[in-house]
Amino acid sequence: CLDDEGKVHEFDSSWRTDDCNDCFCSKSGIRCCTSYATPVGYDKEKCESIFNQETCSYKVVEKDDHSKECPVHSWVG
Repeated sequence: CLDDEGKVHEFDSSWRTDDCNDCFCSKSGIRCCTSYATPVGYDKEKCESIFNQETCSYKVVEKDDHSKECPVHSWVG
C-alpha cells in the first residue's frame, strides 16, 4: 500500500500517522480512522477542550484556569 506521504506499507501492517490516525494496509487498500475520542459532553461555557498532538488525546480544562480539569460525560470517536 502507498500512503498519502508516499510511504510503502506491507499488507497486514498498521501504523499511526503524524495527525493521529491509525491506519491498516490490506489487499483491498488502506483504511484509517482517528486514534482518539473527542469530548462532547461537557460545560462548553466554562470549559474548553485542548488537543495534545504528542499523546493524540484531548484534555478538557476550565477556560480561566487550565490546571483545573472539567468532567466529561460523553465522548465520540
